[in-house]
Amino acid sequence: MFDNLSVKLDQAFKTLKGQGTITELNVAKTVKEIRRALIDADVNYKVAKEVTDNIKEEALGRDVLISVSPGQLLVKITSEELSRLMGGAKADIDLSGDPNVILISGLQGSGKTTFSGKLASYLKSKGRQVLLTACDIYRPAAIDQLKVLGEQIGVEVYAEPENKDAVKIANNAIDYAKKNGKKTVIVDTAGRLAIDEEMMKEISSLKSALKPSETLFVVDSMTGQDAVNTAKTFNERLNFDGVVLTKLDGDARGGAALSIRNVVDKPIKFISTGEKMEAIDVFHPDRMAQRILGMGDVVSLVEKAQQTFDEQEARRINKKIRKNQFDFEDFLSQLEQIKKMGNIKDLIGMLPGMNKMIKDLDVDDESFKPIEAIIKSMTPLERRNPDVIDGSRRKRIAKGSGTSIQQVNGLMKQFGDMRKLMKTMNKMGGKRGMAALSQLGGR
Repeated sequence: MFDNLSVKLDQAFKTLKGQGTITELNVAKTVKEIRRALIDADVNYKVAKEVTDNIKEEALGRDVLISVSPGQLLVKITSEELSRLMGGAKADIDLSGDPNVILISGLQGSGKTTFSGKLASYLKSKGRQVLLTACDIYRPAAIDQLKVLGEQIGVEVYAEPENKDAVKIANNAIDYAKKNGKKTVIVDTAGRLAIDEEMMKEISSLKSALKPSETLFVVDSMTGQDAVNTAKTFNERLNFDGVVLTKLDGDARGGAALSIRNVVDKPIKFISTGEKMEAIDVFHPDRMAQRILGMGDVVSLVEKAQQTFDEQEARRINKKIRKNQFDFEDFLSQLEQIKKMGNIKDLIGMLPGMNKMIKDLDVDDESFKPIEAIIKSMTPLERRNPDVIDGSRRKRIAKGSGTSIQQVNGLMKQFGDMRKLMKTMNKMGGKRGMAALSQLGGR
């Protein structure tokens, strides 16, 4: 996400490296590079100019503290300005009404149906009873797709395959929700083109009839500046409440995320990456700005972990760690939990400074497959008692998992090192254990 923009902004700040003071000359040079980086990321030229003018004005108006370098100060100012550009603070979704109705709109192929499923899963995790409603009456596979997603996340789907009146279907769904205790109705609509007058009338009629608490416009971030122009056209007709950016895990240049708030004056409420139902995030402008600048987003990483990890399972694992009984079955369980959190490369990128380190690495869920294959090729006895795995067992495991003996040996060594660290932490306890861990990480 935003890899190219991050790299170019980092290069721009290097202009100030070693400079003792901020001057109009060195700031002008850096700001010029920042503007170029934003335009290359498909940010609207006027928006890019406004942002960089603000950065320059703010930088020249501040005194550089002895403990802060000019480069660090400009990174901070740029972070603040990018955050402001994207909305400043997160915008909450309106869940008022009984049931409350969320209308999903957008272009064909923007990922509306998948996002509808993700949003249903997200709201369900917050304790809400959700009903998905299939109102795409034109795409033959749309209803089936929504039903598959609903079954996957355990959310009921309301559909009337023979009915070709989207407004009637939606109204019937709301009646059904009231009778069955559903607190939220998510209405998935057909993809449409802004130039298709008949389709635009239909989505307008849906909004007028349903009076939704939220109308969300789903946009494919891969389409760049075109996404911003489309959002503007839709907003003029629909006056939506918020934007959802999908496919941010692709080769997106980021221009849509950085420009859309400025152009349509509507907040980005969610971002979506990948196909997994868990791959949905509430949009935090300040956190996104920090990630773009390589400062990480540890808060979001912790929140993802809290949402994904099962408390009872976490207590069980913690108990085994304290008793030095952590085994390969526990390791495999934790691996599955991590995979549920979302795109692995994206997760690693949330750690400060890691963006630059992993930008050229091919890191994804496929990277775990050899590890999983090795562990699953072990017998239950071997998984529970790793110490019994001798040379002959390692050969058998390598053959059974389709990996090499070197890969098996490497995993065994890493697992052994991890267990030693856990043992050391247990012996030292508390703050001393954390200090040991931090020293190990600094090597």
